[in-house]
Amino acid sequence: MAYKISDACISCGSCEAECPTNAISEGDTQFEIDADICIECGACADVCPVDAIAAE
Repeated sequence: MAYKISDACISCGSCEAECPTNAISEGDTQFEIDADICIECGACADVCPVDAIAAE
């Protein structure tokens, strides 16, 4: 089950820098996680300052 970024995302970019598989990219309005690349490590969720990332 991949992680997902909610609408609470403030587009700070901290999650993108932590992702070991580069599954996170900046979308039109917020960052997005590619579920096919996500290895469910949780590194992104650990650094999110607004708790916008959770497992689906």
